Amino acid sequence: MRKKILVVTKDCDAGEVIYKENPAVTVLDFDLQEKGTHCTHCLRLIQTGIAIKLPTDRFNSVYCSKDCLAKSKAQSQGLLFGLEPPVPLGLSLGMPQQDTTAREAAQSAFVDYIKKNGKAVPLLVARFIARQVANETLKLIPNAVGAQPPSDIPEAESGGYTMYDHLERLRYLDVKAPEEEIKIVSRVLSSALPGLEQFVTEERHATLLGKMAYNSYGVCFGDGRDDKPVSAERPEDVEKTRTPYGTSKQIGSALYLVSAYASHSCAPSTRPSFSSGTSELYLVANRVLKKGDEITVSYVDSTQHAGETTTDARRRRRMELARGWRFACSCTRCQSELLDNPACADGEPIQKDESKIEEPFIMNESPSGSLDP
Repeated sequence: MRKKILVVTKDCDAGEVIYKENPAVTVLDFDLQEKGTHCTHCLRLIQTGIAIKLPTDRFNSVYCSKDCLAKSKAQSQGLLFGLEPPVPLGLSLGMPQQDTTAREAAQSAFVDYIKKNGKAVPLLVARFIARQVANETLKLIPNAVGAQPPSDIPEAESGGYTMYDHLERLRYLDVKAPEEEIKIVSRVLSSALPGLEQFVTEERHATLLGKMAYNSYGVCFGDGRDDKPVSAERPEDVEKTRTPYGTSKQIGSALYLVSAYASHSCAPSTRPSFSSGTSELYLVANRVLKKGDEITVSYVDSTQHAGETTTDARRRRRMELARGWRFACSCTRCQSELLDNPACADGEPIQKDESKIEEPFIMNESPSGSLDP
């Protein structure tokens, strides 16, 4: 299989921060969203009494600062959950007056669907679409009245790629887009600005869902939380995110356009850290790395728990990988454990890698043996 990977561009010591990255989109775990204890934008824990809240917000969103409120509103919240014009004043002149009643109804239906569904991925997709719209709109008139900075991710710092360029290059899973969800998201966009519904075709929406499901990280502070509600779903249906701490420890989900390229390993060369107390990801070296070494992370909790045998721990993490990312791990640790005890593979799922990449960016081997896009 050909795939894009991340490598370090210089020697790194164990414990060294290789880079920092802000997320493209985030979603707070819904039980915390309801409590209003964390910032909807950066996911920071908010001290009692200092939260900033918009009374018109239907999603119980709170913010730790005016800066987070402004960024959230500009990037997606204003389009998905607000009633202000979705484009800057300089572009809205001459447009027909919007039907606020229809927009309110569409947004209310979307909030109800999110709460009923209980999944972060649909909201990650909606926020990504809204952020694309905001970025592209502001490019047309960057000095428009009321315009906000469109991105925390300068294109010059991400290889010249736009957000959409990055997303096209990421692996994804085949998932079915619920018809109800497509209609609801489409209605939210079209009620804000007719024509935006073109972003939500059935095929494109399904691909976006598959990309968020495969590439999202779980944001976890310190040792993580211990009060996340236990899902009543079957284990294979529970939403997964990449986190070496275990999904039950996270406070939210986020998409990182660079870190999404990191491959999984049960003996990873790096780990994500959120030591700032926000969703900003610090990628930390687990061991000494030399220039050109691959950056890998563990998508699941790969530690051996108390009372677990090596075989039990191996089977647990490989089962989680098969359920969440649909591949069988072939990392050095898995191979070594199999050589030491061939019987440990008994009872493990037989899993062919089901992840995909969009056609224009499949890697092909050239006659010289090098890899060309």
